[in-house]
Amino acid sequence: MAAQLRAVRARIRAVKSIAKITRAQELIASSRIIRAQQRTRAAEPYARELTQAVEALVNRSSTITHPMITEPETTTRAAVLILTSDGGFAGAYNANVLREASRLRQRNQENRVASLTYVAGRKGIAWHRFREIPLLGEWSGFSARPTYADAEAVASALLEAFEAPTADGGVDEIFLVSTEFVSMLTQRPVVHRLLPMEIEERPGERPGGPLPAYEFEPSTEVVLDALLPQYVASRIYYAMLEAAASELAARRRAMKAATDNANDLIDRLTREANNARQAEITQEISEIVGGANALAEANAGSEY
Repeated sequence: MAAQLRAVRARIRAVKSIAKITRAQELIASSRIIRAQQRTRAAEPYARELTQAVEALVNRSSTITHPMITEPETTTRAAVLILTSDGGFAGAYNANVLREASRLRQRNQENRVASLTYVAGRKGIAWHRFREIPLLGEWSGFSARPTYADAEAVASALLEAFEAPTADGGVDEIFLVSTEFVSMLTQRPVVHRLLPMEIEERPGERPGGPLPAYEFEPSTEVVLDALLPQYVASRIYYAMLEAAASELAARRRAMKAATDNANDLIDRLTREANNARQAEITQEISEIVGGANALAEANAGSEY
């Protein structure tokens, strides 16, 4: 009984230590997610206006044949950029985005398109290395707080591959697999095609009003050469900000669940320890009563 009680108390101490760690992680994620959401909201107008400028330029020029907006005749190679986290304790956050990337690679394989993988985040890099999936580019160290310079570095590598001929290792398409921040409780893995840029023509009035009539010089192609790289970098940067907010929200939710489970386990172990202690006390009382009875019987026998 004493050994069982010591074991249960040792488990209680261990679980309490774990609960302190998970509670601290939950509080840290809760404090950081507000700033992550603020950075995302601050970057949204720039990304929206830049996308609108590119759409207006393309819609008002019907003779553009720029490779960044022209569908390739045949698609044989596609770059896939996957945004994962550097740290763990985020529940199914990384598993969901990696599963979505696997589905994209499977679709490309069915369409006879080779997928070239680029990964940001230590968790995604480790996942691909363990499965011996080659990586053409990898970045880490900024998943929780990305900067525009980080997005530019990633965009530069992807644009270099896009501008190169496929015979020399280039790609025909660029896909982005990331996590969209819907709410504190919902984060959704999504796939977007960055290049060639998709311009959707919808009937009816455009949301937000008609596109502005920009004046540009010297030519449409020169403006696109300068504008589209910034467009790609801004799209990647905004996706990184959303992924950072999603990572923190997933970590907060996972650590809260872990803390609640630890507290439930502590309550169960405490009841188990109380039962063991009560059984130990009952046994001690029984031994004392038994010893007293035996002594009384011995004394009564000696009187005769």
